[in-house]
Amino acid sequence: MIDIVIVTQQDYIAPQDTNDYIDNVLLEDAILQHALENEGLTTKRVAWDDADFNWETTQFILFRAIWDYFERFTEFEQWLNSVKEKTTLLNAAEIIYWNIDKHYLKDLNDKGIHVAPTRFIEKNETITLQELFEETGWKTAVLKPCISGAGMDTYKLGVNDINGFEAKFKALINEKTMMLQPFLKNIQEKGEISLMVMDGQFTHAILKKARPGEFRVQDDHGGTVHHYTPTKEEILFAEKAVAACEHFPVYARVDIIEDNDQKLSIAELELVEPELWFRFNKNAATVLAKGIKKLC
Repeated sequence: MIDIVIVTQQDYIAPQDTNDYIDNVLLEDAILQHALENEGLTTKRVAWDDADFNWETTQFILFRAIWDYFERFTEFEQWLNSVKEKTTLLNAAEIIYWNIDKHYLKDLNDKGIHVAPTRFIEKNETITLQELFEETGWKTAVLKPCISGAGMDTYKLGVNDINGFEAKFKALINEKTMMLQPFLKNIQEKGEISLMVMDGQFTHAILKKARPGEFRVQDDHGGTVHHYTPTKEEILFAEKAVAACEHFPVYARVDIIEDNDQKLSIAELELVEPELWFRFNKNAATVLAKGIKKLC
């Protein structure tokens, strides 16, 4: 019986060729495995879609770099429905299902956690971009899917872009649920702050900055990562957001940004497979490992 199986995607199990991106994935997992094993826990890394692995042979599954799941969501959802009956997921299955779909932002907002204004567009909803911009009054907005990652199908649109994007918009909402938010200028002026919360407590933070001329902060789009010392207000905001979850997450990444009224707001609350930047603070992996140990 294995205590903890760290799930990743097949590309990161035994890569023949590596780059900085893959090297960071391997380093992060190595730091985490070392921390878990220091707590006396046995570990193994397995691809989530490994058809030969017996998931009943582990006590816990710990989600890490499963960054292909949103591109293979139907397959992933089938796997998730199966594996949750065979072992315990970390974070818990209830959290995973809730957090995969960005409708969770409405739940957080309803609990008093400030979220930037969001207009959800349900699949096959009969509305045009023109009508959405008139309804919201926004001059510039960001459109993205409710289930996605790495900036996939994410677009910055101004009022002058509407006519040329209507056909693409129609194709998107025929395929998936989307969301529209006002463009937050601080994403380009300051960046997006990510605060890591392990076992309910803040451990460290980083600042993600978009490259010049870009608004997406992911490294897939040229974004860069920097050390960041958050304010007390930012730390309390992040911990409050995690505490608002209906089920306690043993790990969380809280992405925050100042909205256009200079008020702290949740960009995303990442509870499924977020990069946690243990390489910036190895002690955070220890805090997480001790939290997991308490569940054993």
